[in-house]
Order: sequence, then structure tokens, then C-alpha cells
Amino acid sequence: MAKAVAWVRARLFNTPVNALLTLLILYGLAVTVPPLFDWGVLRASTSAADYAACRQSGGACWAFIGDWYRFILFGRFPYDQQWRPAVTVVIFIALLLASSDRRLWHRRLAVLWIIGLVVIGILMWGGIFGLPYVETELWNGLPLTLILAVTGIAFSFPLAVLLALGRRSGMPAVRVLCVFYIEIIRGMPFIVFLFMGSVMLPLFLPENLTIPKLWRADIVFALFIAAYVAEVIRGGLQAMPRGQFEAAQALGLGYWRQMRLVILPQALVISIPALVGTFIGAFKDTALVTVVGFFDLLQDVTAGMNDPHWRGAYVEGYAFVAAIYFVFCYFMSRYSRYLEAQLSRGR
Repeated sequence: MAKAVAWVRARLFNTPVNALLTLLILYGLAVTVPPLFDWGVLRASTSAADYAACRQSGGACWAFIGDWYRFILFGRFPYDQQWRPAVTVVIFIALLLASSDRRLWHRRLAVLWIIGLVVIGILMWGGIFGLPYVETELWNGLPLTLILAVTGIAFSFPLAVLLALGRRSGMPAVRVLCVFYIEIIRGMPFIVFLFMGSVMLPLFLPENLTIPKLWRADIVFALFIAAYVAEVIRGGLQAMPRGQFEAAQALGLGYWRQMRLVILPQALVISIPALVGTFIGAFKDTALVTVVGFFDLLQDVTAGMNDPHWRGAYVEGYAFVAAIYFVFCYFMSRYSRYLEAQLSRGR
């Protein structure tokens, strides 16, 4: 008990300003938490037949989530086959958790990801092993969000590294090309590129060549994120002491080995907070694909709220989707802090 009191005094009431802020925060929690708990738990309804009956309790209408959660999570994917996107989500989470373990950071992790993505492709597409074929237009909800986010970030990162190195290159043509690409992408909204990829790109393709709209959106997403990640990595490269570059050159290493073995590992550690912030923003930006006709989490919950029986359950629907986004973003944020602490021990 004495240690707890000492901690509170040292951390929360050590100065008059901190004491005032602590009291204000406690007052805010006292004012907001009990009513929210009363609304969301004590008076919440979980078994009403429609929104009108649900609202009679005066609390949250979680019955809407119970009635529509499968459509919110998996959208228009065939109802009797929705175990497939559910397994896909589990595989994605397992792969992300495996990637968080530094003991698995070797070639076997790459093999694990390849196997996982192949299994995900088989589950989502079907057409083999007795699974009915499902076209990409029916890939909705949480699996679509994870597919866009994971593949987009994964493919954008190598391109971002090349762009960052190219922008610092001593070859004028390479530097100008990289600067042009980065500034053009960063100077226009993501929605513009989504419309270009979904509407304009097919006009320039040969008649016998068709790229599914999902993959066009994923390619545009990766190209867009790469420009922002490139600037983050360039900031890490510029923060490197000049002596590190000179030491790498003194070892007699070639340019690419200098970058791979000496410079980039340190620059990426420096850039971890900004990189993760960019990745979190990219994960949330996947919601923008709704403007080109994709049924992601937000579009699915909006479709559910348009049901005449549940019209008005906006707070509950968006709170459910917000909780899903928060879980994934909070995991990335916490893991980045852990990883930064582990990789910066030598400093």
C-alpha cells in the first residue's frame, strides 16, 4: 500500500499542474464512465426483435449487432460458406502474431506467410477441393479490410525503401524520378487514385485483359502508401550519423551491402514510431474503398442500418466497427513500442 501511495504522489501529484490535471481527468471519468456503463451494459438490450422494441429499455441496442454481425463481418459472401472468411481472419491473426515473435524472424517466417496466403487464397476463391468458387466482388467486411491492409503494406514497403534510397541518390535522373513520384502521390487525395484505378485504368487496358477491381484497388493502395513510407524511411536515413556511412565504406562494402547490413537496419529502428503511425493510418484508410463500391466493414454496417427494422442503430453499429479497428490499431501501437525498446537497447 505504501508503494502505491508513493507511486501516486510521484507520478500524479508531484507538481501543482500534474495534480490539477489528475483531478480534472478523474472528474471527467466520473462524469462519463458511469452513464456509458449504464447505457452500454446495465440497460442494454440483446434480444429485441427490432430497433423500436430495443429502445424501450433506454440502453444500447446490441440486438442489432447480434442480428447483423455475420453480414457486418463477412458481407455478401455466400451465407453457407462464411466459415471460409472466418478461417481467413483467424489465419491472418495467427500470421501477425507469429510475425511479432522475434525468434521467428528468419526464412521460415517467409515460408509460413507464403503458405498462409496460399491457404487464404484457396479459402476465399474456392473452385478447388470441393469449395464453390466465389468472385472477388463478394469478398466483403473484415477479410477484405485485412487483405487490403496486409498485402498493401507488405508490397508498399520494398518500393518505399527503393524510393527513399533513390531520393537520396547521387544520380540526378533517379533522384528526380523518385521526387516526382513521391510528391505527386502525396499531393493528391487517395480517393482520386482509387477512382483512377477502378474507372480509368480499364480504359487503357487491352480488351482481352481484365484485372479484377479488388486487385486494382490493392495495387493503388500499395503505390499510395509507398510514397508516405518512403518519406518516413528517408527521415530515418537523414537522422543517421555521417560516421555510420563512412564506417560502412571503410569496411569495403558495396553500396547495396552497406545499405542492407549497416545503414537500413539502424535507420528503420529510428523510424519505427513514424512507420507504425503510417501503417495505422493505412489500415484505417482501407475504409475509403467504399467510394468505389466495395463492401468493407463500414459499408456492411451501413447496409445493416438501412434495414427498416433496425434503422436508427447508428451508435451501436459504428461502435462495433470502431472497436474492431481499435483492437488492430492498438495492437500495432503497443507492439511498436515493445519492438522499439528491444531494438534500441544498445543505445
